Amino acid sequence: MQKDNVSATPGRLRYRKRSSEVLADVSKENGNKLLINDQNKYKSMWTRIHSSIWMIGGFVLIIYLGHMYIWAMVVIIQIYMAMELFNLLRRAHEDRQLPGFRLLNWHFFFTAMLFVYGRILNQRLVNTVTIDKYLYQLVNNFIKYHMVTCYFLYIAGFMWFILTLKKKMYKYQFSQYAWTHMILIVVFTQSSFTVANIFEGIFWFLLPASLIVINDIAAYFFGFFFGRTPLIKLSPKKTWEGFIGASVATIISAFVLANIMGQYEWLTCPRKDLSTGWLDCDPGPLFTPEYFTLPRWISGWLPWKEISILPVQWHAVCLGLFASIIAPFGGFFASGFKRAFKIKDFGDSIPGHGGITDRMDCQMVMAVFAYIYHQSFIVSQSLSVEMIMDQILMNLSFEEQLSLYTKLRKIVQDR
Repeated sequence: MQKDNVSATPGRLRYRKRSSEVLADVSKENGNKLLINDQNKYKSMWTRIHSSIWMIGGFVLIIYLGHMYIWAMVVIIQIYMAMELFNLLRRAHEDRQLPGFRLLNWHFFFTAMLFVYGRILNQRLVNTVTIDKYLYQLVNNFIKYHMVTCYFLYIAGFMWFILTLKKKMYKYQFSQYAWTHMILIVVFTQSSFTVANIFEGIFWFLLPASLIVINDIAAYFFGFFFGRTPLIKLSPKKTWEGFIGASVATIISAFVLANIMGQYEWLTCPRKDLSTGWLDCDPGPLFTPEYFTLPRWISGWLPWKEISILPVQWHAVCLGLFASIIAPFGGFFASGFKRAFKIKDFGDSIPGHGGITDRMDCQMVMAVFAYIYHQSFIVSQSLSVEMIMDQILMNLSFEEQLSLYTKLRKIVQDR
């Protein structure tokens, strides 16, 4: 009788591997892909650090310049992302047979840009041109017919696509048409929330974006020095040690950074127009410090007896939790996407990091959450005088505004 793990063959014995041995082999194979076992890890680390310093330096400069420059940065990032994604499924042979086909993709791209930013920034555009009567009227007409303009621009692209359909190329053309629309959804649906956050106050853009950067850097270094346990097969170099270490670092950073950023009006005041001037506003209760007396057993070890905490710091902890636990799944999704198309990176525009899209995967997820969190738990859900005034200025003509003013004055006088 043979044992379960042994099978007889002529001239030799062959042993079957136990399941524990198989798991050990798999672990060894995955372990070789971890950063801690990467023979070239120091060279790649210095390349990555050098690129990161340049990116962070440029980012800080743009934050200093203000809302309009940050918006311009987001637009440039969107263009690069679209370029990388358009090129992902591009086939040069087919494109040569379809002159103007790439131009059609960019027509849809800029139509989507006009639609998204027109809706987000329309009231701020009105506030910017209120002094000039003719420009004010032009902007009002643009806002009034904004949706119909964008719709007919899209229909023009749709007709352009139909008229350029070519025999034996239908499958490629329709797949590219669908791919273009998916890119527009990924790039604009999510990044539009980023722009909305910027004009609600740079704080609501800068803090979530910084937390993603901190989480990414911390995960890299914790995985670099301590990573031994693979986290997910989609990203072989991700480890549990990196994930947990980065989570702790991100949550602590969120609490500290919110206190630092919350002290500057330039970061906390919302931008109501499209100018670049200095901001001055009431910080509100969220950014007004509250003082807490430290327990005696703690204050005995510290040079101060009380600490100041901004209420927004507790909201920052929630953002930190999301940035450390949920947002990394945007990166896992991107990793699976790249594996599906058998590519290492979406591009090579950033040495050591890949393409712009490789850096924006988690940022997109985070931007959506930051906007939803801000609208759900920060912004007042009731109507305010400011909100009503915005609707009046945007939707009523001057004569209708004058009529409303006369009626309101009469009502107030009667009371």
